[in-house]
Amino acid sequence: MTTLSFLAPALIGIAVFFVYPLISAVYFSFTKFDLLSVPQWVGLDNYKRMADDPFLLQSVRNTLWMVAVFVPARIIGAIGLSMLLTQLRRGAGFFRTVFYLPALVPPVAATIAFVYLLKPGTGPVDHFLEKIGISGPLWFNSPTWAKPSLVLLGLWAIGDLMVIFLAAVLGVPESLYEAASLDGANAWHRFKSITLPSIRPVILFAAVTGVIYTLQYFDQAAVAGSIASGQATVGAGISQSFGYPEGSTFTYPLWLYTVGFRYNALGYANALAIALFVVALAVTVILMRRAKAFSGEES
Repeated sequence: MTTLSFLAPALIGIAVFFVYPLISAVYFSFTKFDLLSVPQWVGLDNYKRMADDPFLLQSVRNTLWMVAVFVPARIIGAIGLSMLLTQLRRGAGFFRTVFYLPALVPPVAATIAFVYLLKPGTGPVDHFLEKIGISGPLWFNSPTWAKPSLVLLGLWAIGDLMVIFLAAVLGVPESLYEAASLDGANAWHRFKSITLPSIRPVILFAAVTGVIYTLQYFDQAAVAGSIASGQATVGAGISQSFGYPEGSTFTYPLWLYTVGFRYNALGYANALAIALFVVALAVTVILMRRAKAFSGEES
């Protein structure tokens, strides 16, 4: 009883802010609901509607592209930076701070700054490229370059993940590297045979959290599309330029938000949210099971 009394605040919080909203979302996903009228039970109609939704298919393709490119790029970049910082003999603390600071910038402010830096023709990045004889692309104004530009934004703010990998790399026993060096192992072999196996749990953590984060990718895509189009809305709720240019930045959460708050189809929006939850849960389970199989542990 004493234990339950101590756990009560946390259990009440979980029940009120997680369990109840989740159960409500599941219920409303089977209804026609617009906040203004009584929900009407429609069964699986909202889920059947997904198969014929062209905007949904487009948003799924964009989101899967982000997962396939953005998540590995962040993990590889964070590992590379952490390895670089461990090799520095002087100024390591200064460079750790420099690399970490971008992660503290609010996502909206960072996105606005990146759209300005990568502005075609007049942005500082294009000016620099012109000086070295390179014609810069259209960046956020190009359907081909818009998503890669978002990846660059994510790599710029990689400091949070870098700190985690840095702690993991510094935790690898130095004696293992010394023994490998005595056996004639070069830097690549030491990294592949010692560092990677030692930080595998952190890689799994970064992969799982990265996939979950990218499946919910909203702020940066919404702001980048709105600012780049020149039609950013302030206080109007929903921008008319979500997905600019040509739907290339139209992610799954953007479509979910549009369905719920532009078209007031909250029943369908709840169905989309439940589908997203199921996919995120399934991906997490698959990654965990594959990681256990790879490491030889019992499932």
